[in-house]
Amino acid sequence: MLPGEDGTSLCRGLRAKSETPVIMLPAMGSEVDRIVGLEVGADDYLVKPFSARELLARIRAILRRCGGPEPVRERPRVLGFAGWSLDQGRRELRTPDRVVVHLSQGEYALLGTLLERAPQVVERTELLEKHRGDTSIPFDRSIDIQISRLRRKLEEGPGGSALIKTVRGIGYQFTATVVDQGEAASSGTSSGTGRGA
Repeated sequence: MLPGEDGTSLCRGLRAKSETPVIMLPAMGSEVDRIVGLEVGADDYLVKPFSARELLARIRAILRRCGGPEPVRERPRVLGFAGWSLDQGRRELRTPDRVVVHLSQGEYALLGTLLERAPQVVERTELLEKHRGDTSIPFDRSIDIQISRLRRKLEEGPGGSALIKTVRGIGYQFTATVVDQGEAASSGTSSGTGRGA
């Protein structure tokens, strides 16, 4: 039903010169159409109408079977700020005196986001959506409560009292320079490149 050339011919031509996975999404879905589509080289055949979730699941299945590219996994980093360090591999926050400060899962995720975005202001709505998902509502105070707890924990170490700034009506800003210390911080050195000002 395509103008000029039908999907079967396109699939046959593509398969002759490429191993790119192909999913046919036709309006016609008789048994003969499906068999012909698969025989000319389609990897899957999904008849309209279909949901986006089903199409996504089929794409992922084909990529698994075809040895699609493995997702790039970033090496856990150690982010340093004002003498503090957040070890993403160990999920540990350490004071400048190297004392481990316990963080809840929510506090850890919140601090990680603020560090990654420093020195930008992160809007409350973005923090809510990222850490509470679709269940968040505009006047949800959970982020503010977690920020207060996080501030108290940062105050336990030297220089931690003013690291998180409230930007009224917008959100929060991490004020210290954030340095990616890589693996070096785990062995006690502090090399890296600055992320914020």
